[in-house]
Amino acid sequence: MFDISMTEWVGYLASLVLMISFLMKNINRLRIINSIGAVLFIVYGVMLAISWPVIITNAFILGVNVFYLTKHYSQKE
Repeated sequence: MFDISMTEWVGYLASLVLMISFLMKNINRLRIINSIGAVLFIVYGVMLAISWPVIITNAFILGVNVFYLTKHYSQKE
């Protein structure tokens, strides 16, 4: 009945995690969950026999999230 490949499951999971991240009120929680979605999309891009547009875009998003999370947590100390 459900003839969905593992690649598609990873893509759906990445989309779901990304959508959930935008429901967060706390910006740091949003960035953490969004980063998980970006990592899943990078994996998805690799599973698609290297889809560079997906990989590059989500690597950039992950980098921005890591930058701002690092900046936030280093200022707290």
